[in-house]
This record gives sequence, structure tokens and C-alpha cells, in this order.
Amino acid sequence: MDIGAFKSNPKTAYLAAEYERIEGELVHLTDMIVKDPSLKDLAEDERMSLLAQRDALRANMEEIVREEAVVDEEPVAVVMELRAGAGGDEAAIFANELAHMYQRYAERRGWDAELRDGVAAIETKGKGVWDALRWETGVHRVQRIPDTEKSGRIHTSTASVAILPIRKKSKIEINPSDIKMEFSRSGGAGGQNVNKVETAVRLVHIPTGLEVRSQSERSQQANREKAMQILMAKVDVLQEEEEAKKHAEVRKNQIGTGDRSEKIRTYNFPQNRVTDHRIKESWHNIPAIMAGDLEDMLTTIRTRAASGEVGEAEEE
Repeated sequence: MDIGAFKSNPKTAYLAAEYERIEGELVHLTDMIVKDPSLKDLAEDERMSLLAQRDALRANMEEIVREEAVVDEEPVAVVMELRAGAGGDEAAIFANELAHMYQRYAERRGWDAELRDGVAAIETKGKGVWDALRWETGVHRVQRIPDTEKSGRIHTSTASVAILPIRKKSKIEINPSDIKMEFSRSGGAGGQNVNKVETAVRLVHIPTGLEVRSQSERSQQANREKAMQILMAKVDVLQEEEEAKKHAEVRKNQIGTGDRSEKIRTYNFPQNRVTDHRIKESWHNIPAIMAGDLEDMLTTIRTRAASGEVGEAEEE
């Protein structure tokens, strides 16, 4: 057993010290028996007690390390990317409304939610954020009469949502030679340069073509670190999507593949109804939902996902 790793971990160091003390006692007990074999029977009970204590300490340390690994893997934040889909200006309006819907929901939960680069992305931090929002990836469809529609005809538009998990320790490694990095000045409203130094960072992952731009931080280094976090999350999600597609026939306990091309939900304004196609369930009161009242819907989806009682999303 490599006790060194446990000694260097602050959460197990005190247990490792006790483990080494017991190991020392076992060695001393063995030496004593060698010198005086008549003590063997007398010392056996003590030896068994020490072995039990040692094994319990080892199991405890291993459990702490396992739990620590789970915590490190659990996302500490998510970046929600929202993009207008089919429907022109109405699609852009809907994507903007979704962004503010999620931001209001985050505020209700007490999370930090920051719009980044307009409404293209929302960074959300807080306990349980990944568990609550992980199933939102996919195409969201809206059916309503636009304000500009004179004939009263219902239009259908779409917006895509992608949930990118940000972890303390990424599950993947990216070769630095696979990254193309560019710097520029951060732009403000009206195209003005609000920063005279090149703090904005654009990263491109050459093998996949994925790219990320960050300009919301004050320094180039902070923007580079933020962009790298998001890029690694994008590569991670892309790999997971591809893996899920390979095993599509055994996805019965999943809500779709998490692919952003899957139509997961329809917001029908004339009928005041929101329907999630993966679980074939609807909710009413669209004004409240768009104002961030998502708890009932997201809890239902999360519960159904955990129980495996779900179908698949519709291909858009």
C-alpha cells in the first residue's frame, strides 16, 4: 500500500499517521514474539486487534479519496450557450428570452449567473447547478404569433441550448500544439474599443474546429484561462455526444443523447403550454415559466431521468 499519497493529502494525513503508528506496533509485536516465542499466544489477540484497526483506517482513507474524486469530477459551474435557430428575427428574440429565463431561474436558486458576450452564453455557479440544468441541452421550439405578424398567423422558431460543465479537474487533456490562440482588443457597445490592450482571447481546437472567445475578464491571462475552461468543456461534451451516438441502441435510461440537434421542448404560447418531448409531459402558465419558474419542470425531468422512465428526443 502506498501510504505516501495518503500522507500528502490533507484530508487523510492524520489517518495515515495513525496507520503508520499501528504498522510500527505490529512490527514491534512481531519482533517480541521472535525473541520470546512463548508470548505468541498471549500476543495474538493484540495482533488481531491491531490488524482490524489498520484495515479500518485503510478503508476509511480509500473512501475519503474516492469521495474526493467524485467531488472533483462534479462540475462546479456550467456555461449555457444559446443560439438562434430557424425563424430569423423571431428565433433571435426567443434565444434572448430563454437566456433571461435561465438567468431568472438561477437567481431564484441563489446561484451566480453572469451573461457573457451578450446573451450567447451564461456562466452559472452554485451548488446543484449541473444536476438541475444538465438535461436542457437541445433544440427548444416556440410557437406563437410574433408582434410583427399582421395576419395573426402562428410562427414556429427554434433556439439551441448547450450545457457545458466546468469541472475543477477536466476529464480530458488537450495537447497545447492542438490549440491556436489569438488576441485582440475587447470591444464595447457600438464597436468601440473599451480596452487599449489586447485582453480578448480566441482559442481554436484544431482537431475539432471548436472555438471559444472570451473578453469579459479584465486581463489577458484571465480571459485565456476562462476560454481554456470552456474549450475543454466543449471538447468533453463533443466526445460524450459521439460516444452516446455510438451506443444509441442502449440509451433507454437516458433522455436523448444530449445532442443539441435533438428537439427537446416546445413552448406553445397560444395554448399556454410547455411540452417536453422526451417525457411526453406538459406544463401550463408560460408567463411564469419564462419568468424563471422552472423548478417543477426541471425536477420532474431529473426524476424521470434517474428512474429511466423516459423516451428519446425528436430529431430536429
